[in-house]
Amino acid sequence: MPIIRSAKKALRQSKRKNERNTEYKTKIKKTKKTISKSLIAKDVETAGGELKSFYKIVDKAAKRNVIHKNKANRLKSRLAKKIKSAK
Repeated sequence: MPIIRSAKKALRQSKRKNERNTEYKTKIKKTKKTISKSLIAKDVETAGGELKSFYKIVDKAAKRNVIHKNKANRLKSRLAKKIKSAK
């Protein structure tokens, strides 16, 4: 455990950031999973509706530097391509 006051504060900050980052990453994974399940079930309309919320979550994560902006664009592009090919 840290002894110096600034090190204690840094530890508190890193714990908070870690919780937020994992929250964003789990949201991304969950929405991606729901979209892929709806694609497997041949329900393209539901997948298209979920895609909008997926874009929102991924863009917020990229904005807050949880993931890199190029990774966000790559995730969005790949998922949109899958939905388009399913139609």
